[in-house]
Amino acid sequence: MRVAEQTWPDLDSYVNEESLAVVPLGSTEQHGPHLPLATDHLIAEAFAHEATDRTDYLCTPTINIGVSPHHRQFHGTMWVEAPVFRDYVESFTRNLAYHGIDRIVYVNAHGGNVEHLREVGRRLRDDKTLYAIEWMWNESIPKLVDDLFEQNGPHGGPKETAMIQYLQPELVNNDRLADARDNGLTEFTDDNTRKFGARTYYDAADNTENGVLGDQTDATAKKGEEMFESATEQLVKLCQWLDEQALSDLMPENHV
Repeated sequence: MRVAEQTWPDLDSYVNEESLAVVPLGSTEQHGPHLPLATDHLIAEAFAHEATDRTDYLCTPTINIGVSPHHRQFHGTMWVEAPVFRDYVESFTRNLAYHGIDRIVYVNAHGGNVEHLREVGRRLRDDKTLYAIEWMWNESIPKLVDDLFEQNGPHGGPKETAMIQYLQPELVNNDRLADARDNGLTEFTDDNTRKFGARTYYDAADNTENGVLGDQTDATAKKGEEMFESATEQLVKLCQWLDEQALSDLMPENHV
């Protein structure tokens, strides 16, 4: 059930019977010469819509701009500062709590949002407003992702390429996949990102000429479909598990 498509009286029965909502979040940022800037929020929205269509849980509108200053050198990248993002997400999540929601799954598809969503979840749990957790699709199926791709890469790589090839193939520049690979960073390892144990980079442009990592030529829509189905199953199970928990069991433990 998508909240923005309902009338307010139609939502009354939901909040009287259910208390879980799904919030898709991503980014609007460069994803190399082959993928659209919308990549992350398209993926997050697809997972959130599919999972809530299967379960009839509530799905909010998508948050399209996240914490992306590390991609700022590339045209079109948009971002908000981390404290602004945290406060914004916390504020609209408190809105949901006001209407009777007491557990949230942040369906996130942008790595730059992760630590900030975790911080928001902690704030809301610490003051016992509600229980909110962050879910990242590829982290729910790590073995499958590793099995499908030889050189994956955390940004704009074959897993994200395959996902958009499956979800919105018309947005993928398949004729640029080799260029994405050859002018990007094929392997993201400690050898090329750290010195003597210290992470020496701040921005994507510090490591890769075109902003992406991995071997994009290894991507196919079929692989994208396999990942989408597998990760959606994980998200559905997470939502169902969370819905079954007693709220008191989700709140902080008492001091010893």
